[in-house]
Order: sequence, then C-alpha cells, then structure tokens
Amino acid sequence: MYLGGRWQPPTGDGVIEVVSPHTEAVIARLAAPATADVDAAVLAAREAFDHGPWQRTPVTERVAAIRDLAERYTAREPEIAALVTAEMGAPVRFSRSAHARLPGVMMRALADVAAGFPWEETRPGYLGADVLVTHEPVGVVAAIVPWNMPVFLTVAKLIPALLAGCSVVLKPSPETPLDAYVMAELLSESGIPPGVVSILPGDGALGAHLVAHPGVDKVSFTGSTAAGRQVAAACAPALRRVSLELGGKSAAVVLDDADPEKVAAGAQVSALMNGGQACVAQTRILVPRSRYREHVEALSEMVWTLRVGDPADEATDIGPLVSARQRDRVHGYLEIGLREGAKAVVGGPGAPPGCERGWYVRPTLFTEVTPDMRIAREEIFGPVITVLGYDGDDEAVALADSTEYGLSGSVWSADPGRALAVARRLHSGTIGINAAYSMDPVAPFGGVKASGIGREFGREGLAGYLTTKSVSGM
Repeated sequence: MYLGGRWQPPTGDGVIEVVSPHTEAVIARLAAPATADVDAAVLAAREAFDHGPWQRTPVTERVAAIRDLAERYTAREPEIAALVTAEMGAPVRFSRSAHARLPGVMMRALADVAAGFPWEETRPGYLGADVLVTHEPVGVVAAIVPWNMPVFLTVAKLIPALLAGCSVVLKPSPETPLDAYVMAELLSESGIPPGVVSILPGDGALGAHLVAHPGVDKVSFTGSTAAGRQVAAACAPALRRVSLELGGKSAAVVLDDADPEKVAAGAQVSALMNGGQACVAQTRILVPRSRYREHVEALSEMVWTLRVGDPADEATDIGPLVSARQRDRVHGYLEIGLREGAKAVVGGPGAPPGCERGWYVRPTLFTEVTPDMRIAREEIFGPVITVLGYDGDDEAVALADSTEYGLSGSVWSADPGRALAVARRLHSGTIGINAAYSMDPVAPFGGVKASGIGREFGREGLAGYLTTKSVSGM
C-alpha cells in the first residue's frame, strides 16, 4: 500500500475484492489497510508537515509540482477511464470525459488558482501600524472520497490541499480503489516529498478511525448526508475543521416558455449522468401544469431510447449501478414510488432486457408525483426521474426549495434574464441556466442545508485548506 509516500506492506492480512458491476466477477484483489496502517499514515503526515520541506516550499514550486503531476496524469487518462468503467460501471464515454479527462483539467486549473491566490497582504492599520495578513496551510488533512466520482473527487481534495502545503491521508472507497493506485503511482514519480501523501482505501470503520484521529487537523468528506452528520459529530469534540459535500435532491425548474425537447436533452445529462449516481443529479423536473403533457412526452422519449448495457460498449448510455446493495436500494425506491401512487410511464422495477446478470436498473420516469412522496424528497442515487407540476414562478421556487437539500439545480427558459431572476431566488449552492450545472474549476462548489458545509474549487476551495494569521505592529 502507498503509505507515507512509499510502497509498503500492510500490517494485517485483510483483502479488498473489487467486483465488476457488469459481470459480478472479482476483477482485482488488494491489501486492506488496518487501523495500525492509518496510525502510521497520520504519523508520517504529521512528521512531514511539522518537520518536512513541503509546507516550507515556495508556492511557485508547489504549483510547478502539481503542473508536472497533471502532465503525468494526462498520459494515463485512457487507463484511468478503463479502470473506472471496470470498477464502478460508468459507461466508457462518460468515463473518458468526466472520470478521466476532467480531473486533469481540474489539476491545471487549480494550479492556476494557487498561482494567483493572495497568499499575503499588508493592510493599512486602522489604529496606525500596518497589519500583515498571511494564509498558511492548515496541517494534516484526512480526505475521504466516495465511489461515484472517485478520481474527480480525489483531485478536488488532494490537489488544493497539496497546493496549500498540507499533508494528506486519502481514503478512497473500497468499491473503487484501482484508480487511486494509479494516482499513488503518479505521486511516487513526482516531486512530492515522502510522507506528504498516503492513500489507504477502506470501509466506513477505517474512515471513522481516520476522522477521529488526534493527529488530523482537518477533515474533507464527500458522501451521504447521514454519514456527513457522523463525521461532523466526530470532529466536534476536538473542534477539528471539517468540510462536507453531501447529498442532493436537485430540481430543474422549467419555466413556461422553455422548449420541451431541449429540456429533455438536458435532463439526460443533468439527471442521468453516471447512471444517476451523482449528488448533483437533477432528478426532480418541475414543469408548468399548462405544458405538463408536452414535457412528459419529450422526457419519456428520451428515457425510452436510452441504451442500457455493457459499460465498455461505446453505444451504452446507462451502465450498471456500483453494487448489488445500490441496485436493491434503487429497486426499493421504484416500488415505493408505485405504492405512493406515482406512475412509471417508462421503466419501473426489474432488470432491463438482456441485463439479467450485473447490477442493472431500468431507467425510470415517474409522473403524477406529489411533493410529499418519498421519491420526490429522498436521494435515490440511480436512473430515476420524477416530474412534478406547478402553477406560477412562486410555486416553482417553493417546490424547488421544499426538500432538506440545496446542492445543485437549473432553470430553463427562452429568456435568460428571466431564468437568472428565478435562479437568484433558489436556495441552492450551484445553479445552471439552460444547462446542467457546470463544475468550472474557478467556481466554488458546494451546498446549503443538508447538502453540506464549505466549498470546493476556486479560491474558496483553496482557502478551505488554509488558516489565516494576522501580524500587527509593523
């Protein structure tokens, strides 16, 4: 395992088995870290931060090291795309663009953000003497990454932390550890000093040990809202800094002048990306009742024509879900929706034709959905879209904000100015206009309410790995 910046044997004999969501066959076995390995990783990170060169390295050199890492990463993008498709079932076209190519773009962009960041400034003091304000690395970071966007979310945490001068212990999900090993290989070839980074894939118990470790200064967690609450509670006694990117039940607010065909095409991306296994998935489509039938027809045609099957096939739109547990969870919600009175106009419970093996779910479109239904309020994390009707912009905004989440969303209109006016009223961290929200690396990303605390990307994301010091009397 990659511990303390070196390849080392584990202390125990546990094994992580990586299972193909398409064939249900074991495709890889790797060492499972024990809590003693976490202790060793945190100790190495602590030593590297307190006494090593990385946090004392000039920012320009840290930026250059990350740009070099990005170049090395780019050369291995095809391999990373294939690994993500194999380990979590993402269609290979999506793996190439979002899982593999986008992280490299993000690395370069985050390096640019750091290069232009105001690391220190002198302010004229109100009481006379000038004040020096500096931004310094927060320390040892525990970064916990889920299985749904493993490379992208690794980059979102690891790269800003390194640019800030922090040391990092990264815990990928046991479902998707293979791409993390490529990242470890790249780090071992780069100019990052020993001890600065450890990568230990493991389960929730391992993550809990890492989060509560007294040697950790900050926790950066992406996962479910329920798990995020546990992470926050574990950090509270030590007043440990924490950032949480959690669940979502995002809404696409379709105004009465929007084109149904364009909305349906957009929903294929915004609602069904990664098979719906995305916290930003806009699975609630809010349409005016006056045009309800038009939008349902366009959405039905889009969902009906999706090709489901082997994720390695170039023609596949929807692959399997990541695990049998996730498939069963989504099937459970399909049954709940029918019991609550919703109508599955496309899809429903059961495996898609020809997909009896593998963890597949039929892409499903629910109509006649009411806001009180569980399928309209709870995060399903699968290829399931709900359509809800409304009358007037005020009701649309109220409906969009009616869940406990506030992560993403979009507004669709022939009038961009009108769409922006509605977007300003929505209580959500990120909004797209006539498109799925685009994760631009210079734009801060994160949610409100039960969707999390803190931001990733942009200057705000980098600042999350920094602490501020004021020196007066200059």
